[in-house]
Amino acid sequence: MRFDSLPAEDCLIDSHCHLDAPELAADVDGVVARAQAAGVGQLLVPAVMADNFDAVLAMRERYGCWIALGLHPIYLDRHLDEHLALLDAALAAHAPVAVGEIGLDFYLPELDPARQEKLLVEQLKLARKHSLPVVLHVRRSVDRVLKHLREQKVECGIAHAFNGSEQQAQAFIRQGFKLGFGGAMTYSGSRRIRALAATLPLDSLALETDAPDIRPEYAQDRPNEPSQLARFIDTLAELRGADAASLRRALHRNTLAALALA
Repeated sequence: MRFDSLPAEDCLIDSHCHLDAPELAADVDGVVARAQAAGVGQLLVPAVMADNFDAVLAMRERYGCWIALGLHPIYLDRHLDEHLALLDAALAAHAPVAVGEIGLDFYLPELDPARQEKLLVEQLKLARKHSLPVVLHVRRSVDRVLKHLREQKVECGIAHAFNGSEQQAQAFIRQGFKLGFGGAMTYSGSRRIRALAATLPLDSLALETDAPDIRPEYAQDRPNEPSQLARFIDTLAELRGADAASLRRALHRNTLAALALA
């Protein structure tokens, strides 16, 4: 029950999945089996704090999934100064495919913006040091994140759960990033996100679940799973008036490019 390191081009790739999350812990084998049955050939599991590096590494050992290591802004109160040194060492020792999940969250008022930005800059420096792409959390902070990407010359990665404007999307694309779309585009009321998914250049998109979070409109009563990608690709095909099979191949290429794996 292991994922192939480089999945076949007709396989779906979940570019953001917290497989180690407590909500999935009771049936991780089942989650993986259902994902594979739905045509998911690989997924990326990002860390969120130093305390869960080992859990993320265990997911790779057990299932062969890709991993990213990073310090998430939402857990700002749990990040110590020495955790940056731990991250630096872990990036060197464990060869993740990206630094992540990192970024800025200006939605939650209790998270100090200045400390978040300092943490992000230091992690972008580590990404550059280790020649790794980044997986970004960006909430009400797109312009500030873009500023730091430009200043640190980080030009490869994925802006997870993108929900900015078209202008901001184009700025990420110019910076070399792919934009993650998933459960939010299944909501009929998410008009801006659905419009972006429908109209942005196909080579700028990546597919994701953020499992167990961002539950789709049709399954709000249970944790999200990577198997939902099979329905997300159909939603995207409907929005774009495109063939799902061709979308699979394009999104496969995009994800490999975003993670510098192709």
